[in-house]
Amino acid sequence: MAQDIREILGSNEAFAGKADQLSEDDSLFDLGLDSFGSVQLMLGLEERFNIEFPDELLNRKSFSSIRAIREAVSTLIQQEAA
Repeated sequence: MAQDIREILGSNEAFAGKADQLSEDDSLFDLGLDSFGSVQLMLGLEERFNIEFPDELLNRKSFSSIRAIREAVSTLIQQEAA
């Protein structure tokens, strides 16, 4: 899953060519993720993992790092399976 997230991040202009160099806890917003990029990221994640982010997860914290994204996506996948 982390590699999928990195691939989606790599399609963002701010992370092109360097998504694989990010640590799990690097602050994506400090490294250039903006609101437009976070929407693109969310749409890419929804498509890749066949999930939908609910309003309560549409916040800066959910997209702050690869770890935060992975945890949010894992939670949504588990909810979809239940």
